[in-house]
Amino acid sequence: MTPEHAPSSGPAAGGQGTSRLNPAALPVADAALVLTRLGGKPVTDAMLRADIDAGAPVNADGSLNLVHYAAWLVKEMSAGGD
Repeated sequence: MTPEHAPSSGPAAGGQGTSRLNPAALPVADAALVLTRLGGKPVTDAMLRADIDAGAPVNADGSLNLVHYAAWLVKEMSAGGD
C-alpha cells in the first residue's frame, strides 16, 4: 500500500484509541487544522478548496498530500500566483 492510499486516521499503535494523521493523505478539514496549528495563522477548509479549484494537487480520493501541496504553493509563489 502506498502512502497516498494509507488511512489518515485510525487507532494508534497500542490501542489507545487516538488517531494518527498521514501527511500524504489528509482530508481537507484535517489539513486545515494541521496547517493552522503548525503555521500559527488560520487556514480554513474554504481556503484549501479555493487552492484545489486553482489547481493544487489532490489524491484520487480528494485528500491532500502536504508535501505535494507545499511544492505547489512554492511553484505558485515563484510564478507570481496567489
